[in-house]
Amino acid sequence: MEKITINTPGYTSDILVGEKWETVSELLPQEDTIIITDHNVKKIYGGLFPEAPVLSLAPGEGSKKIEIVEDLARQLLDAGIDRAGFVLAIGGGVVCDVAGFLASIYMRGIRCGYVASTLLAQVDASTGGKNGVNLRDTKNMLGTIRQPEFVICDPAILLTLPEQEYLSGLAELIKTAIIGDKELFEIIESSFDKIEARDSDLLTTLVAKSVKFKGMVVSRDEKEIGLRRILNFGHTFGHAVELQKGIKHGFAVASGMVLAAEFSFEKGYISIEEKTRMIDLLKRFKLATRFDLTDEQMKDLVFHDKKKTGTDIHFVFTHGIGKATVEKIPVDEALFFYNKFRDK
Repeated sequence: MEKITINTPGYTSDILVGEKWETVSELLPQEDTIIITDHNVKKIYGGLFPEAPVLSLAPGEGSKKIEIVEDLARQLLDAGIDRAGFVLAIGGGVVCDVAGFLASIYMRGIRCGYVASTLLAQVDASTGGKNGVNLRDTKNMLGTIRQPEFVICDPAILLTLPEQEYLSGLAELIKTAIIGDKELFEIIESSFDKIEARDSDLLTTLVAKSVKFKGMVVSRDEKEIGLRRILNFGHTFGHAVELQKGIKHGFAVASGMVLAAEFSFEKGYISIEEKTRMIDLLKRFKLATRFDLTDEQMKDLVFHDKKKTGTDIHFVFTHGIGKATVEKIPVDEALFFYNKFRDK
């Protein structure tokens, strides 16, 4: 087990990679804990949950709504949870987002911790303190930044993940490698069979490397006013595709990474060999699916993106495997390149 500590102003968050998730009981207060999960996780693991009331959500993005948060808050109130309460999320990115958001606003904030049950949650969604819900067709428009006290990332819990959920998380692992860890990229590149087999030791290594990189970024820029923006590589187009096409987050981001790699190549930031290597890795895991949007769909979604400021948008470019920068470019330039790419 490896403990990775993220220090931000006022908060310390411990990410426990390789820890058995059942040990979460040792990290909880004696009383006033409430568990938030989804129906799928509850069905598989509910019998092993700590002794506490359980609130269960429908799986998927449909639960990331302010109405769901309001309903959960009522249930916390009815259960007698006060400012000494503790919210434990056991689930994937949606559960962690909703539970973290709820904990951050209920009675102006109560404690929380996560058991991340998907690869996507372990490498991305549960680390960094971002919590939020969607507003109509805009991702995470309502949210807060508040660190959980702990996150448990147990590779054993990934064995029950459906293949599409597993691959969705792998896309975020590859994203981290492209923007900040060349060695991580090379390990993924050379470990296809072990990754497919969900080798626990390898997954512990991969998740730990990803969390360390993200932890470094978040510790330096918790509020995403600078460095943290690089974590959005592939997300400008990816979020648009995710919402318009209704596909899993990782697959959408993978399609956005292909576009970002092509854009980076056109600007002369990477060689044809580097671009090919990035896209080929995504293709090898069947992540580089192409999803086309109309001009109007793309324009509308990008103009509602949180990364937009005025008529500009913060776009993440790669400068080679393990390197990334953020540039403020006109929204029209991003849309022009997308139209050009789509018509290839």
